[in-house]
Amino acid sequence: GARSCDGAGGARGGGPGSRPMKFLLVFDFDHTIIDENSDTWIVRCAPERKLPNGLRSSYQPGHWTEYMGRVFVYLGDNGVKEDEMKRTMTTIPFTAGMIDLLGFIGENKELFDCIIVSDSNTVFIDWILKAADFHKVFDEVFTNPAAFSSTGYLTVQHFHAHHCAKCPKNLCKRQVLKEFLDKQLERGVSYTQIVYIGDGGNDLCPVMFLKKNDIAMPRQGYTLEKKISQLAQSLTPVQCSVLVWSSAIDILSYLKLLIKE
Repeated sequence: GARSCDGAGGARGGGPGSRPMKFLLVFDFDHTIIDENSDTWIVRCAPERKLPNGLRSSYQPGHWTEYMGRVFVYLGDNGVKEDEMKRTMTTIPFTAGMIDLLGFIGENKELFDCIIVSDSNTVFIDWILKAADFHKVFDEVFTNPAAFSSTGYLTVQHFHAHHCAKCPKNLCKRQVLKEFLDKQLERGVSYTQIVYIGDGGNDLCPVMFLKKNDIAMPRQGYTLEKKISQLAQSLTPVQCSVLVWSSAIDILSYLKLLIKE
């Protein structure tokens, strides 16, 4: 629990030895920044915009990355090229209000460090952020590494190995967040507050790592919100504050309040 909440009390004045206020925004990607799942959207490139039943039913829980590997082989076998995939991916809609939110963060980078932790892949996220000119908003993107092979097939690897029983085997978002915070602390950077914005079941693990000064923002009606509610009902609530959002404007309003304080 070495995370300091500097900025409390008089330290915010920026006097000698005080650190400036800085917030860390942690974003999930699918169904959070974009209003879709990037991995299922790519199926629009497949013949007849669908996958064969055998391939569809080959997914095993906890092994999504391997499944997507097989999907990419199928697309490659069917002659789907990189430029067609890129054109398709960059038509994914952003979540309501997200363009305004990311624009605001981009204008206030001195206050906000911003990272993505996602079970998508580097190629998809890179394409989508660059096409909308949002890549500079994010300091780091932690996701499964992907690349096109010499034969033009998209290949994807596991982000890391971990020992968390709760998470899919290729990605524990809590571990990613913890390692990032430790690395920042070594550089002398600590955060006044962490804001975690997500929607999925794999966002619960990092949310349970947050402290009472932090805030989790689960998307209304999605798995993360339901899981946080279940924890509260079973009298083991998360330590952090919780603010549910349905439009990214809800998040924007909170950040504007945060800066005013």
